[in-house]
Amino acid sequence: MINVNESKRTVDHEDWFEVFKPEKRLIPDPVYLVLKRIMDLTLVVLASPFWLLLIAVIFILIKLESPRDPVIFVQPRTGMGGRRFNMYKFRTMVVNAEELKEKYAYLNELKWPDFKITNDPRITRIGRFLRKSSLDELPQMFNILKGEMSLVGPRPTSFSPKMYELWHTERLDVLPGLTGLWQIVGRGEFQFDERLRLDIAYIQRRCMWLDIQILFRTVSAVFQQKGAV
Repeated sequence: MINVNESKRTVDHEDWFEVFKPEKRLIPDPVYLVLKRIMDLTLVVLASPFWLLLIAVIFILIKLESPRDPVIFVQPRTGMGGRRFNMYKFRTMVVNAEELKEKYAYLNELKWPDFKITNDPRITRIGRFLRKSSLDELPQMFNILKGEMSLVGPRPTSFSPKMYELWHTERLDVLPGLTGLWQIVGRGEFQFDERLRLDIAYIQRRCMWLDIQILFRTVSAVFQQKGAV
């Protein structure tokens, strides 16, 4: 269990910890999970004409920039219960980006195994726009339809659960999400442990109204390009 006061200091400009207290939850977990899945499917299906059109346009733009390279980047991620699954993203880097990671390791701004470089030289021109706008995440709609992800939850890590410390594993109790609490607060600005504290604080307080709040605030964070890389 995390120290709530420590998490609160991380997001002291937000009121999450006062408004969404665990003892105030009215809907039991089994009912909440059913409602959450219904909300995920309803929103994704209703919005499908919009995001499918966007996917088609972005597919063409990536192909025009590098016709011989793949458009979709498929990467194993850690999901609920520590199970690994293939997460879909638009490719925003050169095809040998993983091999170049060692070359640019000295520029890493986060604690390993996280990896972030401002103005990363591996990112393509269209990839930079996709990351700024978060449109590179659109293919994860298919992960949501498959039941591997939810609209709201902790972001799935690329590294395996073997690298988790014991207190980290609480975040594996729920489906990973397309967006989450730490993304609307800091996005790429936080270290892994800071993000973990927010993820676990979300898990302890999760409810339909909090999920809806996070979805609305995600849209605002994306337009402000808050913490985008």
